[in-house]
Amino acid sequence: MPGALFCVFCGHEFPVSFYALRMNIFEKIVNREIPATIVYEDDDTLAFMDIGPIIKGHTLVIPKTCYDPVTETPDEVLTKLMLVSKRIAAAQIEGLGADGVNIIQNNGRAAGQLVPHIHFHVIPRFDGDGHHWNWDAKQYDSPDEMEQLAVKIREGLAE
Repeated sequence: MPGALFCVFCGHEFPVSFYALRMNIFEKIVNREIPATIVYEDDDTLAFMDIGPIIKGHTLVIPKTCYDPVTETPDEVLTKLMLVSKRIAAAQIEGLGADGVNIIQNNGRAAGQLVPHIHFHVIPRFDGDGHHWNWDAKQYDSPDEMEQLAVKIREGLAE
């Protein structure tokens, strides 16, 4: 199946095949089929600049092997991703002079995950950077409602 895909961010045309259509964009970055600005790499992980940064310096940390969702990702992979995210955060504070860092993992479309490949966003934050998460905190109707939900979560842990 000859053809092409176009990057929605830069307009670059990439040739595709049936095999390539099965791969997500992060797998293509790992395989060096599409460009990325790499910040860190080891045998298992890759960290690269997000092309649509929330704040300049926004970095993505991914495993080189595709796992998704977080609940199906091996513990050792999650551990490695968090340790690399920690190193990137420290580098953003030291190298960019960030005043803080957000480390975020969106899991599932309802949570804002767009690429079906587990990844962490490491976002440098600066005093006065103007970004707000619009955290709209809700309230439980009663302490009993909160306890009922906690019971369901505890039941899920027991399974």
